[in-house]
Amino acid sequence: MNEKIFPSLRDALKSPKTILSDGASGTYLQSHGLEAGASPEELNLNNPNLIKKMSKDYYDSGSNIVLTNTFGGNPYMLEKYGLKDKTTEINRAAAALSRSVAQKGKFVLGSVGPTGEFLEPLGSATKSEMKKGFISQMKALENGGADGILIETMTALEEAQLAIESAKENTNLVILATMTFDLGPKGYFTMMGITPETAANELRKAGADVVGSNCGNGIDNMIEIANKMRSVDDGHMIIHSNAGIPKIINGRIVYPETPQYMAEKFKELIDLNIDIIGGCCGTTPQHIKEIHKILN
Repeated sequence: MNEKIFPSLRDALKSPKTILSDGASGTYLQSHGLEAGASPEELNLNNPNLIKKMSKDYYDSGSNIVLTNTFGGNPYMLEKYGLKDKTTEINRAAAALSRSVAQKGKFVLGSVGPTGEFLEPLGSATKSEMKKGFISQMKALENGGADGILIETMTALEEAQLAIESAKENTNLVILATMTFDLGPKGYFTMMGITPETAANELRKAGADVVGSNCGNGIDNMIEIANKMRSVDDGHMIIHSNAGIPKIINGRIVYPETPQYMAEKFKELIDLNIDIIGGCCGTTPQHIKEIHKILN
């Protein structure tokens, strides 16, 4: 992948080569001074150099794609920090910062996480309100220079479908969508009861160019989830794995899976023809460096 420079993310996806994404944003920012309970997205405005450094560190480690620092950049989440009126500014800035350090052939994905709200009748959010929020975030990410929209860590299918619809109707970007699963006695389900197989089918049907899973699991479980999704879908797929399940050691959150362990296991995702691989919580530029080695 590194030897050949693709003019667009769509072109890169047509290649049989695996595309390497980045690692965790939250883990990185916390290790660089983000205080517990503070808004990571506000850093796009008040500490842009740190956000540029994070993107550059991942690119330099071998990432072909980095995610914007906008996981909680929708109006619902920003409102908790009194930042709702800065939704457009924050998202545009985040994409522009990552884009500013991206060399030719490197790409930026606009991260769009859950709103934290339930749609009616389970909750109070209306479809029109939620869609309006997604659109404001996604348009700003596109204007800032994102190549794609990654709708990630979804647990409710209806919310994920609404986000995909918002991106399809209001941007010209590649649309990626992932859901997060927990392993229970009856198998893998999202918090809202969606299986990996159903997720793959329904996200694709909704219009996602790339489907998959992120967060909630270490690499071993992610391989199982990827297998289940692959059993019903042979299209473009993405997997972002945690560095295991975190433990509290001496008051610190520690993710147990080492860069070397994860890199070795990622070979199984490559064998499954997963188009985009990368890390989620607990993964670092060092994890990406090790995974990059197995791709080259």
